[in-house]
Amino acid sequence: MNVKKILITGSSGTIGTRLSERLLNKNYEIAGADLKPNKWNDQINKLTVIGDLLDEKTFDKLPKDMDLVIHLAANARVYNLIKNPNLARENFETLFNTLEFCRLNRINRFIFASSREVYGNLNQTTHSEDHVSIRNCESPYTASKIGGESLIYAYNNCFGLNFITIRLSNVYGMYDDSDRIVPLFIKLTKENKDLTVYGKEKMLDFTYIDDAVSGLISCIENFDKAKNDIFNIASGNGVNLVKLAKLIQNSLNAKNSIEIKENRKGEILKFVADISKARKILNYNPEVDINEGIRRTVNWCNKAV
Repeated sequence: MNVKKILITGSSGTIGTRLSERLLNKNYEIAGADLKPNKWNDQINKLTVIGDLLDEKTFDKLPKDMDLVIHLAANARVYNLIKNPNLARENFETLFNTLEFCRLNRINRFIFASSREVYGNLNQTTHSEDHVSIRNCESPYTASKIGGESLIYAYNNCFGLNFITIRLSNVYGMYDDSDRIVPLFIKLTKENKDLTVYGKEKMLDFTYIDDAVSGLISCIENFDKAKNDIFNIASGNGVNLVKLAKLIQNSLNAKNSIEIKENRKGEILKFVADISKARKILNYNPEVDINEGIRRTVNWCNKAV
């Protein structure tokens, strides 16, 4: 069965908006579900059901004749979930409700957006998909993603739900005006305010939005070949956060200060994704390096203001 109709939770977010745009351009039929209207794209907004996935009544409003559900919706700021662990519980419950929606309506294809946070702080830099252990669970957010992956396996074993789980890493680019590190550093630099880097040696894998979305589309187009498996979707390269801050400064010809503090509790120190599995099975091939990605993101931010 070919995938034609796709429901996207979190469709008003950064990834949801860009994914929806590109799927519409490929003539897929999409529907969205989100707490908030889509402020970036009127067409996507008209296709979005506004509602809380914690509320079962929201699911009554969603179309039932879908071929695939992509679950992007989540409380995704790691440190916010340390300050308020209830947000992690919400992640688990919204996933459970969405899986139940699929089970009850016999929707048998599911893509789950997990996170590189599930790897924790290991004594290594590069991580392949089999390096996850609950002993390395650093935060409530991490727990919500590890628990989510486990729940999806249970629905596969008990109810025959076919799935693909993708582990994303620091997606940045257009449609993001949040307090994530890249848009935050751009905003602060434009205001000539100091930047704070938590962890002098911290190095993470930053993924440009179009590469992340290409990975998702590859999952859709290769679903039957890749089903019931987990893939890292990232750039495959690490960027030191001090270097990232300087790159943003250079892009804006700014000379604001960079303050370095200790790494915050619950945050990952070093992560680079091994994307060889996604390259082989999904034909995934990220194209935008950090220099070009920051250039594009700064240009978008300048136009979006």
